[in-house]
Amino acid sequence: MDAAWSAEDLAFRDEVRAFLDAELTPELRRVGGLLTSVYAPPEASLAWQRILNRRGWAAPGWPVEHGGCGWSASRRYLFGSELARACAPPLSPMGIGMCGPVLIGHGTPEQQRRFLPRLLSGEDFWCQGYSEPGSGSDLASLSMKAVDSGDHLICTGHKLWTTFAHVSNWMFCLVRTAKEDRPQKGITFLLIDMTSPGVEVRPIPMLTGEHIQNDVFFTEVRVPKANVVGTIGEGWTVAKYLMAFERGGQVVGPILRGRLARIEQASGEVTDGDARPLRSAVAEAACEVDAIEAMELRMLVGRTAGQAPGGAQASLMKVRATELSQRLTEIALDLAGPYAAPFQPHAYCPGGPVMDAPRGSANEAVGPASAVATAAKYFNDRAGSIYGGTNEIQRNILAKAMLAGR
Repeated sequence: MDAAWSAEDLAFRDEVRAFLDAELTPELRRVGGLLTSVYAPPEASLAWQRILNRRGWAAPGWPVEHGGCGWSASRRYLFGSELARACAPPLSPMGIGMCGPVLIGHGTPEQQRRFLPRLLSGEDFWCQGYSEPGSGSDLASLSMKAVDSGDHLICTGHKLWTTFAHVSNWMFCLVRTAKEDRPQKGITFLLIDMTSPGVEVRPIPMLTGEHIQNDVFFTEVRVPKANVVGTIGEGWTVAKYLMAFERGGQVVGPILRGRLARIEQASGEVTDGDARPLRSAVAEAACEVDAIEAMELRMLVGRTAGQAPGGAQASLMKVRATELSQRLTEIALDLAGPYAAPFQPHAYCPGGPVMDAPRGSANEAVGPASAVATAAKYFNDRAGSIYGGTNEIQRNILAKAMLAGR
């Protein structure tokens, strides 16, 4: 495997660093460094998206003709690595990272003209309507109905765990338009205006008190058929295309390495008791981060050769990255000790408003700065092995891929 950077790539890396030094404000760096969720607060992610969009860098993976950068896989990786190094807050993945590529790959020219510019600018903020009660990892069992009514589909049902539905004005959604011999048939990929009559959003507070997830109820919501992406009844094909972008192609290793570096710095300050077991755990995690980065670079070489994101490698990365992320939160929790106990969301950057948050300012934190977000990050990361397709499902995908033909 040859993943050496070219002189042009290194010059590009230096250009990105100069841009980040000039444009990434201290407040945005603070948000990126103190996040407890994989999501930044919408106001921060949108502020950073507007800065990137002015530079033309909001959508590294999009083609140039649709407002993207048209970068190679290596440049996208370098860009993501530099964002992680600089603690830039992440953009919401639902719009630019998922809905945008789907519209580019399966949308009509009219849908592309209508939605893509507003995706880039942040004028439209998107959420994903997939999971339902009793239909999570087994997504093909979804039952939200969409009944044909001439030029419209009449949608009735319930979506849950819907991230940022309370601040989104659009949702891309899977609905049931017919019952066929296989559950994957009769599903339609639909774009729904969240301001439509009949849409109701209710919060689902997280263990950390954050309001990020929601229940969304649809009562006879009228959606124009012009908002169908692809063909009615063939939405499963569109959904699989989207999952390739959700599970593959993201920069993971540098983010984990940055978190590990902060843990290593804090572990060097431990003076009470025997710190050797803790430092041994940090060293073991460092080896695992090295392995993930090597795997990620191998995937990068494949994408440079024309391989699509997704597939078994993406499932493997999803399993290893989320479980290592959880392991890092456990190490950080051990390191923080009793200082992980105080509930002080005013001192870190939750992904959404915290219900019943105690009053205070960021300067009024109890304990060392390295500990203030530890418990919240630990609780938030428990979901990492569930969202995006549970790790049990990912292992099934890997087993099928490895055992095929045997």
